[in-house]
Amino acid sequence: MHSATPDTSSPRIVLGVAGGIAAYKSVELLRRLRDAGYFVSPVLTRDATRFVGEVTFSALASEPARTSLYGDPTTPIPHTYLGQHADLIVVAPATAHLIARFAMGLADDLLSATLLASRAPVLLCPAMHTEMWEQPSVQENLAVLRRRGVLVMEPSTGPLAGGDVGAGRLPEPDDIFALVEHVIHGYRGPLSGRRLLISAGGTREAIDPVRVLSNRSSGRQGLALAEVAQRLGASVTLVSASSLDLALDVVRHVDVVHVESAAQMREELLERAEQNDAIIMAAAVSDFTVDPAPMKLKKDDGVPTLTLMATPDILSDLVARRRDGQVIVGFAAETNDVLANAVAKLQRKGVDLLVVNDVSAPGVGFEHSTNEVIILDKNAESSTVTLRSKEAISYEILTRVASLLNQGAP
Repeated sequence: MHSATPDTSSPRIVLGVAGGIAAYKSVELLRRLRDAGYFVSPVLTRDATRFVGEVTFSALASEPARTSLYGDPTTPIPHTYLGQHADLIVVAPATAHLIARFAMGLADDLLSATLLASRAPVLLCPAMHTEMWEQPSVQENLAVLRRRGVLVMEPSTGPLAGGDVGAGRLPEPDDIFALVEHVIHGYRGPLSGRRLLISAGGTREAIDPVRVLSNRSSGRQGLALAEVAQRLGASVTLVSASSLDLALDVVRHVDVVHVESAAQMREELLERAEQNDAIIMAAAVSDFTVDPAPMKLKKDDGVPTLTLMATPDILSDLVARRRDGQVIVGFAAETNDVLANAVAKLQRKGVDLLVVNDVSAPGVGFEHSTNEVIILDKNAESSTVTLRSKEAISYEILTRVASLLNQGAP
């Protein structure tokens, strides 16, 4: 029998219920959560109360159910109270409407405001008719949320409202409860428990104390990979030759190591390589370096002669020293014969995945916020990821990495 005074030291779960017929299953989920000792705060949307009763949830939960942003005399700002105290927010069912509002950042009711007012992990359990589930807009909204680190439990296939049968059925409460337990104990996505080493930016080779040899890489793709990997549960070390990381949110969540030259990047990567499960070489490493002059070269002294020397092949060094089960991803920036050059590089380097792009194409590669890539696996099987944000490109790459790690590559 539950105590009249719930243990507030227990993990706190906000149980969001949106307006769908599957809301009746949330009552059983609430009971399972309470039986396990969790402190559960139900939040029902106005439409949810058309299907289930607020009183039912209040009777079973750790504290009374809430339905409105306003009018709660015990909690003047309920969305911040709920968001700041939650260890997990579960929305079951999550309707297409709720998913769209969350993806857009709308906060016009208590549940959507609570989702935005929390840094706790979020688990969405979508439930809707098959036609709605398969709508591109719904899938795109879910893709956005996944890239932001939101966990999505795929719906089941089975009987739906109105006698229909198909995909879109809310998973059974026991299955949702099992995933909740997993999240409470640290699961954050397909890269949970994994360590990733990522490089970013264009290295700079000193000509003198003022001038450098470099390339057009901004480091945006590598930084996006680090951010998305962290959201998917990974512990990330970013070896960066980009100054952009100083202004990005990534530095709050990722171990950032700053370098300038190819030699410095090689040293830092090799030092850390063995302890990581996957290495992603997104940096544009200079192919050539010079012996730098000790003082600034003066124009009045005439045109200097620069003797170029090859820099170390960092990717080949990492592959040669890889440990069992480690996944290594290389990048290739091309301007012509893109696929042929990529396949040749794949065969030379021996990586698990090679991500190639045509940096001469509009909106692709260096200094753009978007990218379009071809991903080659070790057998040279290719798939194209069409033009989209570098964050979205990162999610596609990291999903492949997670799959390889689960398979025990190489």
